[in-house]
Amino acid sequence: MTLAYYLTASKALNFGAVATRRSLNLKFPFKWSLRNIHMENNHKSNSRGALIVLEGLDRSGKTSQLSRLHSYLEGLGYLVESWRFPDRNTGVGQMISSYLANKSQLDDHAIHLLFSANRWEKRSLMETKLRSGTTLIVDRYSFSGVAFSSAKSLDIEWCKAPEVGLLAPDLVLYLDIPPEKAAERGGYGGERYEQLEFQRKVAHSYQLLHDASWKIVDASLPVEDVEKQLREMVLDCVTTCRNGKALSQLWSS
Repeated sequence: MTLAYYLTASKALNFGAVATRRSLNLKFPFKWSLRNIHMENNHKSNSRGALIVLEGLDRSGKTSQLSRLHSYLEGLGYLVESWRFPDRNTGVGQMISSYLANKSQLDDHAIHLLFSANRWEKRSLMETKLRSGTTLIVDRYSFSGVAFSSAKSLDIEWCKAPEVGLLAPDLVLYLDIPPEKAAERGGYGGERYEQLEFQRKVAHSYQLLHDASWKIVDASLPVEDVEKQLREMVLDCVTTCRNGKALSQLWSS
């Protein structure tokens, strides 16, 4: 073969190599883009609503702050619902309501289990709501059940046992107020547990339940000051859950 043939062949090979490199360089950004889109889609699929619980003594301001937080998050465009335990609209809830209004008598162990059953009634719906992206702000949860029952001298570990497996809150906002100040607020004493000495025992029981999810807020401050603190904590929690924080179970360890 002639020298001219080899030169022509060499040029053809070089041209092919350059074309191949250019082709690969064009493909790489496309593949990278697809991968990023896939990762972004996975990230969004893990997004969920937050489970936020308000706890505290009777007349600590939970109901008022729940309403304000609901309006705040709704105003920012978040899906949000307000819940309360006990849920007195269920069959179990109606039994509890009768007991709290002093219209019926039940053994302390029995009423504790009814309170727990009331929460289990809503467990499945709660998870569905959270996974669909709805944030739930809940007035009282398992901590109330344990605090109030253990204040009646029931063993605290026995009280916690029926709650194991319920969803763990992402944030517990404890509205801290001296029982004496709570008793000065309007409407106090209308139900079975709204007695000053008993509320002191409940406050002590609450102290045994604090964990990393709890934030303590001075509920004796003006309502607007309390709300301002709660807003910052709640918004941070909602953002974390939207970024893919996994759901966990209460006291599962």
